[in-house]
Amino acid sequence: MVVAEFRFDWCESLVGRYLITTNIGRPEIGTIWESGRHTVTALQSIDDIFLEKENKAQLIRTARSFSELADGLHAGQWVNLDKARFKSLYLSLTPARQREIIQPARLLWLLNTNQTARIFCEGRPGGILVYFADSENRVIHQFDLNTHRKYASDGFFSGALEMLEGFAGNIYGVDRFFEAVFRLPPEIIPELIPNSDTLLSQSGTIDRVGIGNAAEEGVIRIGFEFSHLGERRVVTTRAQEWAVWQLNLILKGTGH
Repeated sequence: MVVAEFRFDWCESLVGRYLITTNIGRPEIGTIWESGRHTVTALQSIDDIFLEKENKAQLIRTARSFSELADGLHAGQWVNLDKARFKSLYLSLTPARQREIIQPARLLWLLNTNQTARIFCEGRPGGILVYFADSENRVIHQFDLNTHRKYASDGFFSGALEMLEGFAGNIYGVDRFFEAVFRLPPEIIPELIPNSDTLLSQSGTIDRVGIGNAAEEGVIRIGFEFSHLGERRVVTTRAQEWAVWQLNLILKGTGH
């Protein structure tokens, strides 16, 4: 009974504060019906606040990646993350992606310094903004995380690489291609071949690999030409432009 009375008083107090803050926008009609209507509106608004907080709390608990977190946030919405929750989401990224968004040494400092009081994420179209703030809500560091990057399979085509637009002059034998790939730091390889399962599931063998001549929204197509029972087909995937640039340096003989 005491708990119920406490919750009722607390709710009543919230309603009161809401009515005070919206008082200027209400005409002074002085009728019981209007007063009751405003009270109902206040209660509905409080219900909306509770529901939004509950949804955000569930999103923080259940999100397995930054992508899932971003998908649950509308543009301008934000959630707070504790350091442990942030670390678990950060570690779900590939090592190359981790280094791309923030220097590891800086992150170690941000997660261990007393200056970091809050970590919050703000939704935006196609990703989230991540802020590290001090106890006075001053931003110490921030980064923009694009969670809608174009990976995985792009398409399947019958025929050879020369039949597809965009690969001319950039076609290599399978051995030469992979020799160059393996000269790169290991953490970069997943950014070049993000969907090896799709390639492994194909019948036949890869004879040649073509690298696209143009980038689109930060990605470049890579085409893998398979031969099987006298027929050729190409499976194209999308790789990160910066990783392809490093691979091209090696293939052209100017890289390490």
